Amino acid sequence: MAIVCTASNHFKYQLAKKLLDLSADTIKIILMNNTFAFDKDAHAVLSDVTANQLATQYGYTQDNKELANKVVTEDDTNDKCSLTCDDVTWTAASGTIGPTGAACLIDDTDASKTVIGCIDFGTDYSIPDGSSFQMQDIEVDIT
Repeated sequence: MAIVCTASNHFKYQLAKKLLDLSADTIKIILMNNTFAFDKDAHAVLSDVTANQLATQYGYTQDNKELANKVVTEDDTNDKCSLTCDDVTWTAASGTIGPTGAACLIDDTDASKTVIGCIDFGTDYSIPDGSSFQMQDIEVDIT
């Protein structure tokens, strides 16, 4: 299972135009259904991916999971900057969340709700009632 992270081209453009601020902006994470295939050219804003977001049910609520305690750091040794944040957890209640095969990061402060990118899990996950799904050590590297 290989996790693949891909930035959207629109996100790169928004950064170059100084229209986003990863330190200050509200960044949300959404879970996608297991048929979702990220397209870095076509998936620019939230409305481009909404049809493939999991439905609000069983402990998952659309568009409400915010990345907390974001820190942006510069790494001259590895020629990048990174955004890190706290772990994110969803707990299934009264049913199963999923299946999900990916998550997208969204800049919720930006009026168009820019898709930052996609984390493809490399496999599908279903979270049964009473169980939790946690994404740990989330890091967005900009190289």
